[in-house]
Amino acid sequence: MVDVHARYRCRCCDAPLTRTFVDLGTSPLCQRHVTPQRFDHPEPTWPLHVYVCESCWLVQLPAYVPADEIFDAEYGYFSSYSDSWLAHARNYVEMITKRLQLNTSSRVIELASNDGYLLQYFVQKGIPCLGVDPTRNTAEAAKKRGVETLVSFWGRRTAEEVVARGGRADLILGNNVLAHVPDINDFVGGMKLALADRGTITIEFPHLLNLMEKNQFDTIYHEHYSYLSLTAVRTVFARQGLEVFDVDELPTHGGSLRIYARHDIDPRPVTPAIHRLLDAEHAFGMFDGSAYEAFAERVKETKRKLLDFLNSAKRAGKRVVGYGAPGKGNTLLNYCGIRSDYLDYTVDRSPHKQGNYLPGSRIPILSPDRIMEDRPDYVLILPWNLKDEIMNQMSAIRAWGGKFVVPIPEVKVLD
Repeated sequence: MVDVHARYRCRCCDAPLTRTFVDLGTSPLCQRHVTPQRFDHPEPTWPLHVYVCESCWLVQLPAYVPADEIFDAEYGYFSSYSDSWLAHARNYVEMITKRLQLNTSSRVIELASNDGYLLQYFVQKGIPCLGVDPTRNTAEAAKKRGVETLVSFWGRRTAEEVVARGGRADLILGNNVLAHVPDINDFVGGMKLALADRGTITIEFPHLLNLMEKNQFDTIYHEHYSYLSLTAVRTVFARQGLEVFDVDELPTHGGSLRIYARHDIDPRPVTPAIHRLLDAEHAFGMFDGSAYEAFAERVKETKRKLLDFLNSAKRAGKRVVGYGAPGKGNTLLNYCGIRSDYLDYTVDRSPHKQGNYLPGSRIPILSPDRIMEDRPDYVLILPWNLKDEIMNQMSAIRAWGGKFVVPIPEVKVLD
């Protein structure tokens, strides 16, 4: 029998990919919501079979779907609909402005700037900035906020264009974008070209250690081509002449890292925080095959437990609805085979999603007001990383005895 997976190679070092990280079957694109007009049309699905490179240890999903098919003019995610994410962006701008002493003579470039959720705070300070994002609809929203935005995928070619127009940047930042690029070497190489001699790069991404330790398998979807450890990211950056010299551990997205990088000839020292985190990754066993095998088994058990809860609730005549329409929720629902027979509907604050249906499961997406009208027994929080914000927004469900449920790291009912 021919090994169908032998043709896949690492997107960082080109080594053959032979070890499975986890296999979640097949799924449609997680942000390609189904409109009422297309409800009766078929949806394409692609594998969610993730591998780990045993040469550079980059965990990755082969580019089953080209990036320009995912991040198109109908892309469904707008960052500004989360209050906690806006607060995170505002706090970052305050911190980095002081740390780097940015002013009206500085230049800031954000990669995957979305709807201007972050750069708007630089604009308010009068600090020149440019957003780069491939999705036209989010870019239009950013421009309405006064954020100059270039509609383009980032890489060396775009970097050369940006530098030719406005010069190199004192700060290049990207939040939750490094995982989204199929050609990670070209993406990081572009940052190298666009960074000023004493410039700084900050990149935020969910930490692979947390994904494994906290069973966050639902963060695997086609938009995420890579799943990142500090060890692997340092290797990717070093191949492009950049050094990761500092790191912050963040609570966002279930546990993220914010790395700080510079040109490898820049004399700023590597901080002890880097060495501590590298040691933690090795101590967890992230570079040992047994850790991956244990993770894959925990994923299967989470599916069993969630279905056990839903079966019990439905047999008892309880109503269960969802909150949110995030990418992670669609991975969870499709992997577990959950449809509207288990989840009556879900709600979302974004008007761009309301009135449509979740991909694959075809669960209706409604306004949060619907929960107050229907008074369900359970609200399953799909964006579990925002559970505190959501439970505060929807606290009124307790008046009729309604309860919240989170599915990750394991099913838990919250009063």
